[in-house]
Amino acid sequence: QVQLVESGGGLVQAGGSLRLSCAASERTFSSGNLGWFRQTPGKEREFVAAMRGRGGYTYYADSVDGRFTISRDSAKNTLFLQMNSLKPEDTGVYLCAVAPGGILSSIRSPIQYDYWGQGTQVTVSS
Repeated sequence: QVQLVESGGGLVQAGGSLRLSCAASERTFSSGNLGWFRQTPGKEREFVAAMRGRGGYTYYADSVDGRFTISRDSAKNTLFLQMNSLKPEDTGVYLCAVAPGGILSSIRSPIQYDYWGQGTQVTVSS
C-alpha cells in the first residue's frame, strides 16, 4: 500500500508562487502515471498536471500550462508541483496521486489513479 503525503500549500497573493511536494512511502515514481489534481467545493476533482513514470513526459491542464511545472526526485521518492503566477481560480485542495499501472490514454482521469494523498490547501487571494 503506497502512502502519499503532500506539503507546501498555503496562502499566497495573486501573482505569487508555491511549490508543492508529495512524498511517497516507497519507490513508485518509475512507472505508470503520476498526477496532481485539484478539489474545490461542489466541483469534481480536476486534473492539473501529470507525468509518465517512464520517460518523464509531462501533461498539463490548459488553465495551468505555462505557469505550473511537475517534476520528481526519484531518489527521494518525491513528486513536485511548482506553481507560478498564481491566480485566485487556482485556489483549492491539491492532491497527488499515483497509478502504477496507468496508461497514457487515461492520464488525465482521476478514476484510474490507485493511490492518493490527503491533500494540501492552496489559497490565492486577489
